[in-house]
Amino acid sequence: MKLIVGLGNPGSKYIGTRHNIGFRALDLIASRWEIKLSEKRPKAILGIGSHLNQEVVLVKPRTFMNNSGEAVRYLTDRFGANATDLLVIYDEMSLPVGKLRLRATGSDAGHNGIKSIISALQTDQFPRLRLGIGRPKENLNQISHVIGKFSDCESPLIARTVATVVDLLDTMFLEGIDKAMNTYN
Repeated sequence: MKLIVGLGNPGSKYIGTRHNIGFRALDLIASRWEIKLSEKRPKAILGIGSHLNQEVVLVKPRTFMNNSGEAVRYLTDRFGANATDLLVIYDEMSLPVGKLRLRATGSDAGHNGIKSIISALQTDQFPRLRLGIGRPKENLNQISHVIGKFSDCESPLIARTVATVVDLLDTMFLEGIDKAMNTYN
């Protein structure tokens, strides 16, 4: 079983923001794989199904970004999953807009959502896919940047990047994480 978690903040005021690119990717995955995100739990919204002969659980935490570990811990406990069964998709300021980085393991690199997951699971040994949102402009602080929306010129690039996530996952499912990293990083 693969647990694919897209990070973001719940609530309509965060729809379309940079911080919610994980939710956006998960919505497209659910649509393409025809898995309904319909199971509402206190900690997460889930879609349970299969893709390429693998059981998958698609997850949008209902916790705010900084408490994402609560939702992920709930999932690993509920499904008896290991950290290595996860794939966490989230925004990354240190990557230019539209760039992808898939890693099998790693530190939190200052991302509070990942820091929360590492704390909840007591390990950093889980795959993660970082989606570049770029750095804030000189006159904008980090919080305003991540809860801001993409510009009109960035939006087409982000749409292509999110679509690429689906292709990356197919490669990962069929040929493994190393092949996906070599192809898409």
